Amino acid sequence: MTDVRVFSSSDELLAGVGEELGPTDWLTVDQDRIDLFARATGDHQWIHTDPERAAAGPFGTTIAHGYLTLSLLPVLVPRAMRVEGATMGVNYGVNKVRFPAPVPSGSRVRARVRIADATYVGDAIQVTTAVTVEREGTDKPVCAAESVSRYFF
Repeated sequence: MTDVRVFSSSDELLAGVGEELGPTDWLTVDQDRIDLFARATGDHQWIHTDPERAAAGPFGTTIAHGYLTLSLLPVLVPRAMRVEGATMGVNYGVNKVRFPAPVPSGSRVRARVRIADATYVGDAIQVTTAVTVEREGTDKPVCAAESVSRYFF
């Protein structure tokens, strides 16, 4: 298991800009997770949910929704970094998101995190992390995103 970088104060977060964290441990994206995401979002496109039809498709199997891959950031990022001592942390948004490669069902993914920016916004520290999600066995990332969070101390 990868060591988690723990930030215990706003000063540590501000000083952490530029730090490269991870990679995290692997997480399996199986068909059950894909089907649950389809049910939650109403996106039942065959490339995600119909293994028979997808077998004859461009990837030879079903693939995870791009937004499912993005939604794994709250699972993956805390495996690389954790903020303790904050009274609250909230997702503020995402700046840039790309899905350069698919995530076939059964794949394992992990994340690398770089703290791109940290600054005061009112009484919070706004942290932008550049997150790259990798799939085991390939060099091309499956997701690249700038995630923005606010931590209140």
